[in-house]
Amino acid sequence: MGLPMRIAPGVRVSHAQYGAGTISAHDDQYTVIEFDDHGSKRFVTRMVTLESTSVPAPNKAPKKKAVRKKKEAAS
Repeated sequence: MGLPMRIAPGVRVSHAQYGAGTISAHDDQYTVIEFDDHGSKRFVTRMVTLESTSVPAPNKAPKKKAVRKKKEAAS
């Protein structure tokens, strides 16, 4: 168990169950990974088993901002 590689935010990794992802946060207790196909998952740092990967991150479309409706002025 443990992490046989360097872990830091931005590093691409692979997990046996969830596949490829990018580490988004890491500390002594938890490691958060944003997986390409499964969203964000939080793992106990000392128990997670990861491998480094050369699979590039997918190109995600930028999020669209919500359009707010303007309030009509009372006459």
